[in-house]
Amino acid sequence: MKICVLGLRGMPHVSGGIEMHCEQLFPRLKKRRPEDQFTVIGRRSYCPNNVSEFDGVRIVALAHARGKYLETISNALIGLLYARFRLHAEILHIHAIGPALVAPLAKMLGMKVLVTHHGADYNRARWNVLAKTVLRAGEFCAVHFADHIISVSPSAADHLRRRYRSRSSRISFIPNGSNHMTGADAGDGANQSVLLRYGLNRRNYIITVGRLVPEKGVETLIHAYRGVPHPSNLVVVGGASSEDRYAEYLHRESDERVIFTGALDPVDIRVLLANAALFVLASRHEGLAIAALEAAASGCPALLSDIQANLDLGLPTTNYFRTGDEDDLRKKLSAPHQAYLVPSTSVLHNYDWDRISDETSAVYEELRQRPAEGALNGLIPWLR
Repeated sequence: MKICVLGLRGMPHVSGGIEMHCEQLFPRLKKRRPEDQFTVIGRRSYCPNNVSEFDGVRIVALAHARGKYLETISNALIGLLYARFRLHAEILHIHAIGPALVAPLAKMLGMKVLVTHHGADYNRARWNVLAKTVLRAGEFCAVHFADHIISVSPSAADHLRRRYRSRSSRISFIPNGSNHMTGADAGDGANQSVLLRYGLNRRNYIITVGRLVPEKGVETLIHAYRGVPHPSNLVVVGGASSEDRYAEYLHRESDERVIFTGALDPVDIRVLLANAALFVLASRHEGLAIAALEAAASGCPALLSDIQANLDLGLPTTNYFRTGDEDDLRKKLSAPHQAYLVPSTSVLHNYDWDRISDETSAVYEELRQRPAEGALNGLIPWLR
């Protein structure tokens, strides 16, 4: 089969949860399904080459509009036409509900559609009312037009099944993974140049990882950290959009103990996590946070906001604080951080990319065996 993947900025080594998900998943799928052709559609401003390859997966960088409101959907539309008329793809695998707006057109053009639902993006603070309405429409298109929907969160999958009962049999839960954090010893001195770069000492800093957008709640962590004398530093890892003022606000709210690194390579992030005293995720919205899984897999104590997506990880109650509550977070930051240790073996077992790849491959196989629908027949399930 020819499979085309839409919705991500690019890969490899492109910052973002969806991007990391795809970087880990599709090379493994290619090894399991060597007869299939996998093509990932990226965006030219994130991919250095127009056409490249990564572990057997072809990557094609296509054009997109500038600006946070049109970048994704414009690339998805161009990618859809490329998939149908250039690649002659049989399956279109769409990541996230925004790009899923093109699902009806993909069905009309005769392709089978798989959508991975990475979270209810219309709950993100960065979007205005119109954008949130469009994202809700994208979720509607995903559920009603896709042949199958994968949710990375068990609670989100249950919510979709309850809300769209007639489509519940086509909704499944397959999580993100964490075992990509295993490998070379991050504690090895030869790998610790990133600590020297930022003047950090092992077990003497708190770290948070994620894009600098309002729903990550980084300001809650910065404010809570003000009243905590130790560890010596708070390290904020993640890039920011040039269009948003949130990063500027975070810098104004910070003192000299807070270090902003910007986006980092995965190897550097792994070293920082493995040597941190504590990882904190203060998000008000997540799908299933890869950053939290990476921290736990690295053996770093973890403290998370108590939103449902974080509760889905099933950590002990001591590993959570009340979302947005600076006082509760400050109290937890002041307690011994060893109390927040997470058994890395259980995380690695429950969130294993190889098992995730097997489950996703089974979905592909089911789609392969499903009779092809005509161009207009793809719209019939919604019209009924």
